[in-house]
Amino acid sequence: MRMRFILSETWTSLKRNVPMILSVMLVTFISFVFIGAAVLTQAQIVKAKGDWYDKVEVVVWLCPDGTSQSANCASGVSPTASEINELQQTIRDELSDVVEDITYVSKQEFYDDTFTQQYPNGEYQGRTLTADDMQDSLWLKLSDPEKYQIVSEVLSSRDGVEEVTDQRQIFEPVFAVLNRATAVTIGLAAVMVLVAIMLTGTTIRMSAASRRTETEIMRLVGASNWTIRMPFVLEGVLASLVGSVLSCLMLSVIVRVFVEGWLAESISWIPYVNQMTVLMISPFLILGAILLSIIASTVSLRRYLKT
Repeated sequence: MRMRFILSETWTSLKRNVPMILSVMLVTFISFVFIGAAVLTQAQIVKAKGDWYDKVEVVVWLCPDGTSQSANCASGVSPTASEINELQQTIRDELSDVVEDITYVSKQEFYDDTFTQQYPNGEYQGRTLTADDMQDSLWLKLSDPEKYQIVSEVLSSRDGVEEVTDQRQIFEPVFAVLNRATAVTIGLAAVMVLVAIMLTGTTIRMSAASRRTETEIMRLVGASNWTIRMPFVLEGVLASLVGSVLSCLMLSVIVRVFVEGWLAESISWIPYVNQMTVLMISPFLILGAILLSIIASTVSLRRYLKT
């Protein structure tokens, strides 16, 4: 009987405050779309890093024939086969706990397998380059990509080594942009959550104020505080629940249309978030919206429904 009464009161309150309830739903929807977008962006960064960092390698560019700006290449000639073998042995001896695998790539191999793939016919900046214009190199697979600096410190000063580069340098600017986008999205989400809390509180206060006489009568006949307050709390919870569910549906649509349907088809070599990612974060978004609503409703009711 008590639960039926609470649900009846909640329904009555919802019908009386339709415009404000819709406002709460809309603000909750927008707020949690921003929050979900921030979470998805960060998940995308983590997913991409996990995939790319497992593949990136440190490249040790050996001195080319001819002039070079590196002090290690003062001789003007590329290292001999014995010198390259000696350098590889140095890597095995001094960096065995960091370097997982070493691959030697000759000028011709780099020209055929990499350079001409990126620059057809060997044309680069108005010039046609050949294999003789390339450099021998050692490609190092690290057990921990974060330890690049150790490799660089050991090898950069070695004779025959012109430069040590980390392929992560290609991706770090992209990650930096995504991290800034995440920060902006979080900032907007925080503002919208604050607005949602204030609007939820205002809506509940208005609802309670419009029915103050009824709540006073309920208190006089012995109704508990829980019974009096629960209809108003449920009112806010229902509005936030609908808004958060709509935000999850919107995130699913965004991922389906813009990520899976556009980005994944345009740039296929990047791992992307998917519907499973949305499904995993949705319960947390919905639960978060409900908790915020309960907190906002409970605090706002203290002014009008004091014991």
